[in-house]
Amino acid sequence: MNSETLRILDSIARDRNIDREVLIRDLEQAMISAARKHFNMLDAEEFGCRMDPVTGEITIWRNIEPDDEGGEARREFIPMEALGRIPAQTAKQVMIQRFREDERSSLLEEFSKRQGEIVTGTAHRYEGGALVVQVDRAEGFMPRSEQIPGEQFHPGDRVRCLILDVRESGSQVKIVLSRSHPDFIRRLFEAEVPEVAERVIEIKAMAREAGFRTKLAVSSIDSKVDPVGACVGVRGSRIRNIVDELGGEKIDIVRWNESSQILIGNALKPAEVEEVSLCFELGRGTVIVREDQLSLAIGRRGQNVRLAARLTGWDLDILTPSEFASSLETLEQTARPIEGVTEEMLDRMGALGMISVFDVEEVGVGVLEAELGMSAELARTVVGTCGEKAKIVAEQQQKEKEEAERRRLEEEAAGAALLGTGLETDADSQVETDEQADAAAAAILGEFPPEPLPSQDAVPGLAEAAEASAGGEEAEESAAGGEEAEASAGGEEAEASAGGEEVEAVDVTEEQAGEGEDDAEPLKTEEQPASE
Repeated sequence: MNSETLRILDSIARDRNIDREVLIRDLEQAMISAARKHFNMLDAEEFGCRMDPVTGEITIWRNIEPDDEGGEARREFIPMEALGRIPAQTAKQVMIQRFREDERSSLLEEFSKRQGEIVTGTAHRYEGGALVVQVDRAEGFMPRSEQIPGEQFHPGDRVRCLILDVRESGSQVKIVLSRSHPDFIRRLFEAEVPEVAERVIEIKAMAREAGFRTKLAVSSIDSKVDPVGACVGVRGSRIRNIVDELGGEKIDIVRWNESSQILIGNALKPAEVEEVSLCFELGRGTVIVREDQLSLAIGRRGQNVRLAARLTGWDLDILTPSEFASSLETLEQTARPIEGVTEEMLDRMGALGMISVFDVEEVGVGVLEAELGMSAELARTVVGTCGEKAKIVAEQQQKEKEEAERRRLEEEAAGAALLGTGLETDADSQVETDEQADAAAAAILGEFPPEPLPSQDAVPGLAEAAEASAGGEEAEESAAGGEEAEASAGGEEAEASAGGEEVEAVDVTEEQAGEGEDDAEPLKTEEQPASE
């Protein structure tokens, strides 16, 4: 039994990554708890236990203190068979509890060292939106906020993620995983691009909107290594693997530059930038792009300029040349009439990145005094005048915005109306097409539809024949069309109506029915004497 106990301890130590000596100490404490339970004692120092790590022999004893008569302290050994069932159950519970505590401590120590690394696990289930992933011998969870939007996993799927945080929560170790953190992209580049792992290429800055787009600024310490080309790989082989792992997320790799103006121009790619004006006091950059590059620089829902601002650390405003010139003109017209403002001061304002009355109002009096050399009174006058003008310009911009919104709504309403008319026309044409298709199908099957009867207006002679047959007498025609019709008029028998005359039926062909009133010939009737 002793060898079996040692074998089990070795297996637990190997599977749960726990030191064997720690397990032996836990087992000894469990046996001491069992002895206390057996003798119903509370003092833990009264009992002792030792397990031989080689043979597995367990020895339990009780420390007996000397009595008042001057006896010596001694140990009383307790056979394990004398402990009974209840102390054995107590030892089992204590052993299980201590083993779990040791395992929790081992997990906390192991995964704390791996924090920030990429691991591969297996998806198990979703709990309240969080994905539970089995990572090695532990379970990690990925909150909804750390998942890529729109990404779904099924039980058994392989999940590659970043260990974001490891913390102890009660009796459990919580391992927080992430796929939306920017460091996940960084670790993927380190795994796919050896130059990044070797620090030859450095990722200087990164901005990411998980599931949509990521921007990277890279630089190289070796002039012979192109940082952008090395990250992309031959025919995009390296970057393609990363994009596939991210489910098609777009990645823009730009070249890092210490100059903020050049970096902003690179960050806004693929748009072409004409000029960049920086205001260090406000931390704002004004970017001038051509009219045809405006939408490309802003991006879909402002995504491109938003990521560029986060990548560079500057607040970016995108303007066209006409808007930039109009803003400068408004500032000049506002500040020039003020007494004491010189041309040099206006040029200095533009050089400092103050290109609008809003910028002057925002920087305040202190900057104008320190940078432009204005007096305190002149600076307050300039700021006050620009503030008043800024209110007027803001109202004008708001009106223009409302007008543009109104025109957009009208255009959408007109488009919807045209679309509805088009749908009705399409429905009518569809009905006609269906009727033509039915007629064609009937002709192929030999089921010819009945020919339409000619109208009285189309065939002139037909009207006279109808009037002749309706002269006050009632006639019956046979289905054969060639049989005689009998009619009674004043008790006399006649073969034809209208004065005892017999009118032969007239066959009207399709050609005659289709002709107009001018081209159609009148119908001819033959009169025969009535038979007596």
